[in-house]
Amino acid sequence: MAKEKKLFVGVLANYTAELKLLLITLLVLCSIATLIQFIPSRFTFSASDLRVCISRVSQPQGPPPPPPSSSGESLESTQLSRLLSIPPSSPPPSPSPTQPASDDGIIKRDFNPYGSAAYNFITMGAYRGGLNTFAIVGLSSKPLHVYSKPTYECEWTPRVNTTAKPITTVGYKMLPDWGYGHVYTVVILNCTFSEPVNVDNSGGKLVLYASTSGGGDTKFNLTDRMEVLTESPGGLDVSIFTSPPKYDYFYCGSSLYGNLNPQRVREWIAYHVRLFGPRSHFVIHDAGGVHEQVLEVLKPWMELGYVTLQDIRDQERFDGYYHNQFMVVNDCLHRYKFVAKWMFFFDVDEFIYVPPKSTIKTALDSLSEYSQFTFEQMPMSSKICLSEDYGKTYRKWGFEKLVYKDVKRGIRRDRKYAVQPRNVYATGVHMSQNLMGKTTHKTEGRIKYYHYHGTIAARRETCKMLVNSTDLYHEKIPYVLDTTMRDIAGVIKKFELKMIGSRLQNVHQ
Repeated sequence: MAKEKKLFVGVLANYTAELKLLLITLLVLCSIATLIQFIPSRFTFSASDLRVCISRVSQPQGPPPPPPSSSGESLESTQLSRLLSIPPSSPPPSPSPTQPASDDGIIKRDFNPYGSAAYNFITMGAYRGGLNTFAIVGLSSKPLHVYSKPTYECEWTPRVNTTAKPITTVGYKMLPDWGYGHVYTVVILNCTFSEPVNVDNSGGKLVLYASTSGGGDTKFNLTDRMEVLTESPGGLDVSIFTSPPKYDYFYCGSSLYGNLNPQRVREWIAYHVRLFGPRSHFVIHDAGGVHEQVLEVLKPWMELGYVTLQDIRDQERFDGYYHNQFMVVNDCLHRYKFVAKWMFFFDVDEFIYVPPKSTIKTALDSLSEYSQFTFEQMPMSSKICLSEDYGKTYRKWGFEKLVYKDVKRGIRRDRKYAVQPRNVYATGVHMSQNLMGKTTHKTEGRIKYYHYHGTIAARRETCKMLVNSTDLYHEKIPYVLDTTMRDIAGVIKKFELKMIGSRLQNVHQ
C-alpha cells in the first residue's frame, strides 16, 4: 500500500508541468470566451458555443472560492476557479424602436443630423464691376452644385438714413474650375441690377442670399444671408470705371506653397520686372510658400512698389483644388480689373519671352483687338546642363544653365494667357471661358514662355547631367540646345544690381 502511495505521488510529480499547462490553457479559453461576447454578430463563430465547451470541463457553479490557502495551492488554479465560477453574461437587449409601431405594424425610424458636411458659401471678396454690377468670389459645397441647383439673390441695401429703397436681382453663377474642385468648388457670382446703385454716394451694403434649393437636406430650403460688401458715404470713386488704367501689365499669381527656392524666385522677379517695365505690378499670393528667405527676396521689390504680397494661408482650411488657385486668380482679376490694361496668368517657374526685335509693348499692341490671347510653352529640361559649366554651375542662375529644350512632337502642352480684364467676368488657370470679345491662340513668333518645371521647389543643384551636344535623347525624350535665355542672363543680373543694389547677392538655393 505504501508503495502504491509513493507511486501515485511520483506520478503527480512527473506530470506537474502538464497539469499547469492544462490549467493555463483553460484560463486562455475562458478569456477568449469572454472577449468573443463583443464580436459583431456577422461572425458565424458563436461565443455561446465556446462557453458550452468550457462548461463541460469546468467545475459546477457555486459561490466564489475562498482566497488561496497557505497549503501551496497555485495562483493559476485559484484564478481559474474564480473565472469558471462566474456565470456567462446575458446577451445585450435588442435596440428598441425610436417610436412605437403604428396600427399597421410599421416602425418609423428617425434620423438625427449633427454638424455640417460643407459650408453653403465661403466668401473671399466682393467687388464693383460698374455702376450697377458686382462680382462675388468664393467657394461652395461641390456636392451641392453637382447634385442640386442652389440659387442666389443679391440685394443692395442703402443706408438707413436715406430715402432710397432696397433693390434686388438674381445672382448669375459661374463655376470656373471645370469640375476640379474637391469638397469645395469655386463660384463666381455676377450681380447686375436694373439700375445704378449708390449714385448719390451715400453708402450702402451688398447682401447675398444663398439658398440650397433642395440640396443637402431636401426637407429644408436653407438660405444664408451674408453682407459681402459695404460702401461708406463718399467712398465710391466712379472715375475708376472710365479712367485709363494705372498699370500696363499686371501679374496675378497662383497660390505659392511649399519650401520654395529663394534663388529661383529672385531670378523670376528680376527678369519680369525688367520685361514688363515701370508700369507693371505683381500680386503674389502666399499659401505657405513665402517663407523667410523668399520674403527677403521679395522685400526690395515691395519697397519699390512693384510687388504686393497677400497672405491667403487661411484658405488652406477649405479643401479645394490645388490650394484653391481658381478662387485666388478670380479674386485677383476682380480686385484689380480697373487698374490694369493687360493681366497675365502664369507661374513662377515660367518665363515670358518676346523676340529681340520686339518688346512686350509691340507684341501686345499687335493683339489689342483680342480680349484674351494664349501663348505656347517651351518645356526645358530641369537636369541637363552644358559640360562647359562644370565646376561653376552653382554660380549660374537657373535659366542660365538649363539650356536643353524638349522637342517631342504630338503632345498637347499647356498654354498660359493674358486678358484685358475689363472684358472678363471669370477666369481660369490656363484661359478664361467667361469673357466678352475675341480670343486668339495664334501668337507664334510674337510671345511664348519657357517652362522650367520642377525647379521652383528644388533646393539642391538642378544640373544632374553635363553634356556637350546640340541635340540628344534622354529617357526617350529628344532635346535640342536652346541658349535663348542663357544669352540674356547677364543683362538681367545687371538690371537687378541697378534696381536694388547688391542686397540679394548672398541669396542661396
